[in-house]
Amino acid sequence: MNSRERLFAFLDGKTVDHLPFMPIFMQFASTRAGIAYGEYSTDYRVMVDCQLSAAEEFGVDHVSVISDPAVEASACGANIHRYDNSPFAIDEERPLLADKSVLTTLQVPDPLKEGGRMLNRIQAVALFKERVGGEKAIEGWIEGPCAEAADLRGINNLMVDFMDDPEFVRDTFEFVLEMEMRFAKEQVAAGADIIGVGDAAASLVGPRIYDEFVQPFERKMVDGIHALGAKARLHICGNTRRSLKGMGEMGFDIVDLDFPSPISEGRERMGFFQVLLGNIDPVRVLRNGTPDAVYQAIAECHNQAGERYIVGAGCEVPRDTPDENVKAMMRYAQEHGG
Repeated sequence: MNSRERLFAFLDGKTVDHLPFMPIFMQFASTRAGIAYGEYSTDYRVMVDCQLSAAEEFGVDHVSVISDPAVEASACGANIHRYDNSPFAIDEERPLLADKSVLTTLQVPDPLKEGGRMLNRIQAVALFKERVGGEKAIEGWIEGPCAEAADLRGINNLMVDFMDDPEFVRDTFEFVLEMEMRFAKEQVAAGADIIGVGDAAASLVGPRIYDEFVQPFERKMVDGIHALGAKARLHICGNTRRSLKGMGEMGFDIVDLDFPSPISEGRERMGFFQVLLGNIDPVRVLRNGTPDAVYQAIAECHNQAGERYIVGAGCEVPRDTPDENVKAMMRYAQEHGG
């Protein structure tokens, strides 16, 4: 049973040889290869080489094109901070939609535009397909409605808009939905088996706003991804304890939980069948702990989650995490049946 077979059999509820292992490798993968992260996130060939090297070394069951939250926003014309050795970031002081009327003039960017970072991500998927298609699961990535709206409008502005101008929020989310589904479609066409939906800003809203504004659009995303023939993974960084029930109601094949949200609460509020991934503290436990502490922390997550569990950390594996600690996660996955 190879990695791709293992993961998809597991998601289908079948017995597999051992638990799937799906950590988020970004800066960890580039650093181990001695590559500056700016190069990693802008050259698909470099990204693919780094991902495959790390996946082989640590027995990871997937490869991913996740890099930073600025890919789609930059294609829209947003102001971006570019760094040589860190993920690119949104310029919060000069958001593209500082003037809300700009939304009416925005055009959904063409993901296949030559030289664009959206195309770079699609090319990464295609190269993964060429090199490990059928062997490892290939994960594409898009931003969720709340995260991308925050990238375009500015996080503080968006939080006020939920109260002061809810119709503008919905209009922005509609634009984001159209853009992200077009992006997802091209990634699936290039060979993506899974589309990850990163919606970090959604952890900052309460359950009323999440249920009223965010969840309906996340649901449209997961339905759209399934219609494309791919699996869907939800990743919301931070404390999502207030929104766990809603996160489990949309049909995502995998739901990640960050370390502030106990796996036990996720299982209780999402039910037996939802596949959960996570959720050890990436810094205090994974980076700063010992291999034994990492192994025991994953064991506790597995115990809380039960059978429908994928091994991983709460969020990205930090760049300076000791190899032995990552291998402790790998060892737990390989020693426990799924």
